[in-house]
Amino acid sequence: MTTPPLIRRVTRALFAAAATAALTGGLLATTATTSQAANQGPCDIYAAGNTPCVAAHSTTRALYGTYNGPLYQVSRASDNATKDIGLLSPGGYADAAAQDSFCAGTSCVISVIYDQSGKGNQLTRALKGHWPGPAEGGNDNLANAFEAPVTVAGHKAYGVYVAPGTGYRNNNTHGIATGDQPEGMYAIFDGTHFNGGCCFDYGNAETTGNDDGNGTMEALYFGNSTGWGYGSGSGPWVMADMENGLFSGVNTRYNDIPSVSHRFLTATLKGGPNQWAIRGGNAQTGGLSTYYNGVRPHAPGYNPMKKQGAIILGIGGDNSVTGQGTFYEGIMTSGYPSDTTENAVQANITAAGYSNATTGTGTLTPGSRVSLKATTSPCCTSHYLRRNAADSTAGIAVVNSSSPAADKADATWIVRAGLANSSCLTLESAGKPGQFLRHRNYQLSVSADTGGASFAQDATFCATTGNSGSGSSLKSVNFPTKYIRHYQYAAYIASNGGPNTWDSTTSWAQDTSWLTATPLS
Repeated sequence: MTTPPLIRRVTRALFAAAATAALTGGLLATTATTSQAANQGPCDIYAAGNTPCVAAHSTTRALYGTYNGPLYQVSRASDNATKDIGLLSPGGYADAAAQDSFCAGTSCVISVIYDQSGKGNQLTRALKGHWPGPAEGGNDNLANAFEAPVTVAGHKAYGVYVAPGTGYRNNNTHGIATGDQPEGMYAIFDGTHFNGGCCFDYGNAETTGNDDGNGTMEALYFGNSTGWGYGSGSGPWVMADMENGLFSGVNTRYNDIPSVSHRFLTATLKGGPNQWAIRGGNAQTGGLSTYYNGVRPHAPGYNPMKKQGAIILGIGGDNSVTGQGTFYEGIMTSGYPSDTTENAVQANITAAGYSNATTGTGTLTPGSRVSLKATTSPCCTSHYLRRNAADSTAGIAVVNSSSPAADKADATWIVRAGLANSSCLTLESAGKPGQFLRHRNYQLSVSADTGGASFAQDATFCATTGNSGSGSSLKSVNFPTKYIRHYQYAAYIASNGGPNTWDSTTSWAQDTSWLTATPLS
């Protein structure tokens, strides 16, 4: 029997992806730019399956083997100048060093996420919709360009960190499915960064920015909201946002789909006339599992669908802005992709080599893990700066190798480039990934980004030589006379003399000096 052309093309894509995975495992990071990303990308595989990409967004890598344009644009706070961030080589990985250089000494936001498909479906700041955004004029915030560092095939890159209030949109698209037309999509998310708010989405939405009724959108949702549909366990779940409902299957409430928590998560959604499916898997290894595959939900208004063809990221179709998550790459197709095609794309994704950005230990260098030990204060030389599990405030406590694992994690920090000044630093909690050390009313605590510039400033500190002559001191970027200090075992930003009790001059130099120790966790 003659093999049909479609099957031959998809089979070739599968063999290519498998061969790539085998090669990638044996190559050093220095040869990564000549590996799978330079040969083919997910959109080449979709094209081979007769379901071509009509939108392709990524801040980490090319999604076509020959793509050599910009991935995204950053805008810096110091002068509002912008710069396109491209690739290290055609079909390769993001040139993160270009962002680091352009944003040095200030902060940057991601102002445009370019469409690699050639359709011009760029994503930019979402404007005010039915639910008002938090920024000036009701428009949404833009993602801090440094908040989601990652490594892909050994190369540094940055994802799109969506804090509540952050959102991107394109209401004037080309080639995106409308009405009941078939489409597919996938996205790679951070499976540890989510909440129960509405709605961290990527996909097809209303062109009006309003809730235009049941079936007017079809987007991937990731989070643990139970306000509409939900699945087994406590979440988070991959679900479909079809407007006025997050659906985990045919039922409007519970369907037996699993909770997922992969650090890097592949999530897929596809829909056509009275047929849709959600699938997911670990973006670092293995295949995809089918969570639901069947008819449209048993509720009025979803068959036939009335999709409008806008594209959203990080928000709901009516601009609801309380969800959070992290996006690395995603596409949308024309046509309903086969499982075979999606499986080949998953093989390509796992071969890409997503991993955490941590690169070292014991130094105040972005990517390092550290523990911060009190220095010469008579009370506290065995104490470390840590998150207090009871209330998420920060303070110091005795922690050592015999302490419980949770205590050691709460006394370990991941150094990130400063959110408000990339030449400084921000400390992410190892015990609470996605949450950062920040000051509020001068006291230090650990919390998730609330979006906007004020959080970035409150969470940014500049390292100086230790005020006592030992270790390092960490100066607040927005209160430059104040340093991170422990006082009566709690942590504050404090000046050397001032109106607050923690500004006491007694032992100030010692209490504001920290040793960057090997991480406890």
